[in-house]
Amino acid sequence: MSNTIALYPLSNFTFSTKEAQPEEDPSVSARLQRLQNNYEDYGMRRTVEGILVVHDHGHPHILMLQIANAFFKLYVFYFIPPLLRGDEVSVFKPGDYLKPGEDEIEGLKKRLDDRLAPPPGSQFDQASHGINNDWEIGDCLAQWWRPNFETFMGEGTSIRAIIISILHFFPEHYPFIPAHITKPKECKKLFVVQMPEKKVLAVPKNMKLLAIPLFELYDNAARYGPQLSAIPHLLSRYNFIYQ
Repeated sequence: MSNTIALYPLSNFTFSTKEAQPEEDPSVSARLQRLQNNYEDYGMRRTVEGILVVHDHGHPHILMLQIANAFFKLYVFYFIPPLLRGDEVSVFKPGDYLKPGEDEIEGLKKRLDDRLAPPPGSQFDQASHGINNDWEIGDCLAQWWRPNFETFMGEGTSIRAIIISILHFFPEHYPFIPAHITKPKECKKLFVVQMPEKKVLAVPKNMKLLAIPLFELYDNAARYGPQLSAIPHLLSRYNFIYQ
């Protein structure tokens, strides 16, 4: 991918809604157990996520999803309400885990469609409107590794204390494989997505699509965590052209 990326204004994009997409697990313990079972059956989990970049008033913004204005998605305890500094901390990058043997690029396109493409046959079905329906997946900007599925929740520990501990001392993923880890449980790859000039995006009813400016993410791990706050650094290799 070229080091120059054309960014189109947020106002170019049409936003609609579609059916809600509930989470797979009813609790944190259920999620951790499912991850462990999948690891035992298929080995290391592979996850792909897209960094969707647009601009608003001449500044880059990242499109991110927020679950029901009330859930914490980025860390092990991702069903805990965001009690720290506002509900911005509940945002996450569009994407999901791949099936065994599934291609990364095609898998990411499919998951972006699952999250954000209008349902076939709807009034916003992009095929019937002649709008580019494909996603242009660019460079892999980062790899994050999950060393284990263990939880740090102890009896009598307050939710706020747990969240702070996770944010500052026990990250769910690392940008390297820790030296003592020989069998990482998950590899998460972040890809930049070149947005077209126009596109219809359909957001599940239980989610919000937010445009977060890079200056808000930069050096703000206390609110957004290490993965999101690293995005401005990852994108610094590109020259943006504002259309």
